[in-house]
Amino acid sequence: MSEWQTQGYLRADGRKGIRNIVVVAYLVECAHHIARAMVTQSGREDVHLIGFPGCYPNDYATRMMEACCTHPNVGAVLLVSLGCESMDRDALLDTVRASGREAELLVIQEQGGTRRSLAQGLGAIERLRIAADACPRAAMSMDELVVGTICGGSDGTSGITANPAVGQCFDRLVAEGAACIFEETGELIGCERIMASRAVTPELGIEIEASVAKAEQYYRTLGFGSFAPGNADGGLTTQEEKSMGAYSKSGDSPISGLLKPGDIPPRGGLYLLDVVPDGEPRFGFPNISDNAEIVEMIACGAHLTLFTTGRGSVVGSAISPVIKVCANPKTYRALSDDMDVNAGRILMREASLAEVAEEIYHCVRAVAEGQASVSEALGHQEFILTYKAFEPIGPACLPAVRSR
Repeated sequence: MSEWQTQGYLRADGRKGIRNIVVVAYLVECAHHIARAMVTQSGREDVHLIGFPGCYPNDYATRMMEACCTHPNVGAVLLVSLGCESMDRDALLDTVRASGREAELLVIQEQGGTRRSLAQGLGAIERLRIAADACPRAAMSMDELVVGTICGGSDGTSGITANPAVGQCFDRLVAEGAACIFEETGELIGCERIMASRAVTPELGIEIEASVAKAEQYYRTLGFGSFAPGNADGGLTTQEEKSMGAYSKSGDSPISGLLKPGDIPPRGGLYLLDVVPDGEPRFGFPNISDNAEIVEMIACGAHLTLFTTGRGSVVGSAISPVIKVCANPKTYRALSDDMDVNAGRILMREASLAEVAEEIYHCVRAVAEGQASVSEALGHQEFILTYKAFEPIGPACLPAVRSR
């Protein structure tokens, strides 16, 4: 176990945050503009916009909103409703307040439109910011940290520099007690038996193989997959090559469990997040989206996310900071202002894989201690939430719970 500690924001459920964000959450697309204007006009970097655009939420969308509004990095919440959408705003408000956070609800149709709602919302943000600032601080250790990872804009360098460097960093974080989440079963097709062999129980291995088989069927039915034209332009040749590169982000630690969006890791260890909807494939459910999957990791409690990219990506995230690890030295030269770590130095023989992994590890610690990641400092607060459907995980998916 690591002796590392920082000062976290202590929440009523015992979890601790590395940020103390005030969230402004719109509950339907019709309230999006006014909610965004509130955040913009507040002039504060620690006020973030999230929301759900649909008029008719499903269980998944409701669960994601509840999980994001009660994330340990969130200190207070303003809900912005048009007034006639189907999101159960009162139930969401009750959930947030039951978590020990201050929360307010603004209904645009009751306030009298844009200008009055905006004025009321700015006042609410000030009150909520004061309430969030009263949150007590407490020592936070490595075994309370949750770290996610995702790759986007992958190319031929991703699987030999940035991704395995993150995998080595994950191994160290897991050894020191952190919970680490890697994801996208659709990008792990062909790796299912290797992952099953790393599962802490045979039953978990079976669940992992089934999750990848589901992803393969889903993409075959819809006629697309995770291999994009940009991947081919960047030198990747096959889905298998991309899968092995994506898989290398997971490192070598035993796999402790299989999560679905909104499931919180029960303890430290390595976890696979299944982001492909359950049931028959449905047209209208989205293709893969980096930021939507970051949101799903946030819903699982991720305090921050390691984002590897070869072609280049400039996105960040609301609520939880994103750390960019660039795989390609050429891309780093072009987009250095958006990157935290230059893993392309491995290709240039300027650093070893172990040295870059060490740099990523220390970057994780620095961001957890309060240092802004590059995307965070640039003001990136991307957030995407759409429709999906998931069945609850079974007991075989989290053997760590049974072993307590």
